[in-house]
Amino acid sequence: MSIQQLLAWLIAGVLVGSFTGMLVKRQKGGFGWLTNLGIGLAGAIIGGVIFWVFNIDLGISELSISAQDLVAAFLGSLLLLLGLWGFRKYRGA
Repeated sequence: MSIQQLLAWLIAGVLVGSFTGMLVKRQKGGFGWLTNLGIGLAGAIIGGVIFWVFNIDLGISELSISAQDLVAAFLGSLLLLLGLWGFRKYRGA
């Protein structure tokens, strides 16, 4: 992984995590920039694996950070938060 790829994923993680945080918390700051970054990066991994496993190609991957990567990261972030919510609810916390 190059420095450029790492920076691209960090930027995408912050963008997607912030959007997901704003959507879920209904607040401008979401969960805070560091948590938003973690959510976005974890979501990118989860969404990327799901898109790869199910061979999903939206036909929008011509950009460096493709729109497909952002969509996958966003959906993965939502699944991560849904899983955490379900885990906390199941544990009774």
